[in-house]
Amino acid sequence: MKPIQILLNTIEIIEGAYAPATIRAYKANFEKFIIFCDETDECALPANCDLVARYVKKLTGSHLKSNSIRIAVAAIATIHRLNQAADPTQHPQVKLEVRRMNRTLGRECKQAYGITNITLQKMLSATDSNLRGTRDRALLLMAYDTLCRRSELVSLQVEDLIINNLPNPSFKLRLRRSKTDQDAKGRWLHLGVETQKALNDWLKATDIQNGKIFRGIRKKNELSDGLNSSHINRIFKRLAKTTNLEPSVIQQISGHSMRVGAAQDLLLSGASLPMIMNRGRWSKTDTVMRYIESAGFNINIS
Repeated sequence: MKPIQILLNTIEIIEGAYAPATIRAYKANFEKFIIFCDETDECALPANCDLVARYVKKLTGSHLKSNSIRIAVAAIATIHRLNQAADPTQHPQVKLEVRRMNRTLGRECKQAYGITNITLQKMLSATDSNLRGTRDRALLLMAYDTLCRRSELVSLQVEDLIINNLPNPSFKLRLRRSKTDQDAKGRWLHLGVETQKALNDWLKATDIQNGKIFRGIRKKNELSDGLNSSHINRIFKRLAKTTNLEPSVIQQISGHSMRVGAAQDLLLSGASLPMIMNRGRWSKTDTVMRYIESAGFNINIS
C-alpha cells in the first residue's frame, strides 16, 4: 500500500481520538514529507533515519520557524508509531539534526500581544449597538473572564448553560473539553456580572435555544451554526483596529491575546502561579511563564 493511502487510513482511524487541529497538523505535515520522499525516490513509511535527517536539514534552510519544524518531526514520529513502525526520529542522527536546527533557528516562540483589561474596555467601547456588536461584547468578556482558548470559545454550547432567572438572569457555564482535558471531564467556568449580562443580551437578542453559543452573523442578521477558531482572530483584530493601538501591535493580536492579557492582569492583581494555572487550565508552568513574563513583575509561586 502506498504511503499516502496508509496516511489516509491512519487519519480515519484516529478521528475523534485526537483534537481536530492535531489531526490536521499530522496529515498536512506527513503529506509534505511524502512529497519530499517521492522527489528523492525514497520510502516515506517506514522511513529511514538518514532520510528524516535530510528532511529536517532541508526544512531548516526554508522559511519555516523552529516550532513548525518540530511539529513536522512530531508528525513523522506519530504516524510511524500509529502504524507500529520503528520511529526514525528517535535515532541519534535525527536528534542531532533537530538539535542543530534549534541552534540555527532558535527556539523562541512568537508571543501574542496581551489584551489586558485597559485594552479590553477600549474594544468594548468600540463595539456597535447592532446584533454584531452584542455578539462581540459577549465574546470579548467571555474570553477575558474564562481565559478560554479559541477552540474552547467556539465549542461553548447553550446546553452547557445553567440559567437562574430569579431575581435577575445569572449563568453557570460548563466547558465540556479543553486542551488539557481531552477525556472531557468538564470544568465550570467563572463568569463575572458584566459577562453574564452581555451573554444574556446576546441570547435574548438571538433567541438561541440550542447548539453553539457564538455564531457568525450574515446579511439580514441571519445566524450561522457557529464560529471557527480563525473567526476569533479576525474579530479581535477588527475591534483592535478601532482603538489607538499601534499597527505593529495590532499585527501581534491573535485569538490567544485575551488569554494572555487576562493572565497578566491576574499576575498584577497578586494571584499566585498555581492560581493563574488553575484559571487558565494550564498544565505546564513554562507555558504560563511565557504568557505573563512581559508583565514585568515578580511571580508569586506559592
